[in-house]
Amino acid sequence: MNDRFFTNSSSRTVTSEKVAGENRRFLVRVYNWMGTGLALTGAIAWFVADSPSLLHAILGNQLIFWGLIICELGAVFYLSAMINRISAQMAMAVFIGYAILNGLTFSTIFVAYTHSSITTAFVVTGGMFGAMSFYGATTKSSLESWGSFLFMGLVGIVIASVVNIFLNSPAVYWISTYAGVLIFTGLTAYDTQKILKTNIIGNEGTDGDTKEAIMGALTLYLDFINLFLMLLRIMGNRR
Repeated sequence: MNDRFFTNSSSRTVTSEKVAGENRRFLVRVYNWMGTGLALTGAIAWFVADSPSLLHAILGNQLIFWGLIICELGAVFYLSAMINRISAQMAMAVFIGYAILNGLTFSTIFVAYTHSSITTAFVVTGGMFGAMSFYGATTKSSLESWGSFLFMGLVGIVIASVVNIFLNSPAVYWISTYAGVLIFTGLTAYDTQKILKTNIIGNEGTDGDTKEAIMGALTLYLDFINLFLMLLRIMGNRR
């Protein structure tokens, strides 16, 4: 009986270690894809901002600018809706394409803000994102209860931002900005834990695993970018 108990306990330990190991490696792949996306976005944004002709083509033509925005949204919706039907290679291509498109539109922030304030906001975002993502990955507490609250807050920010296009109210602008920092900080921890929970154990190295990692990377990429934009509003020095 004691031998049987020892064997079962040992099996559970091995299984638990295997799951933890696969989750760690999966999260590293998610971060690698996310980092690739951010690096592409940053490189493209810097390159375009340093090219007056390219920058003028984007800023000087509303059709091109809004066309890029629509393509970005389309890429996100396509990847989210079709991830189970497309190949891993297609998922990679769409994610990389989205990061490039985002870089083209992000080039405009170099016109609005100084380089030093962009760098400062990026570093602060990286620190906050890293701390909250680490918390989400390591905490034993379930963050599931945060989901509905954060989603409602996100919807509220979107509505307030749209309404403020017509109101042009500084109060609404700053309230939504500070609320956005709180919401995207919370979403970073919540999404990290959710990504780990949805990881399918045993499919490491498969196309399905790659697609899971890309979807996780897209989620965290969006959290990072939005947190960065909110902090840039607060910390950025305009030209």
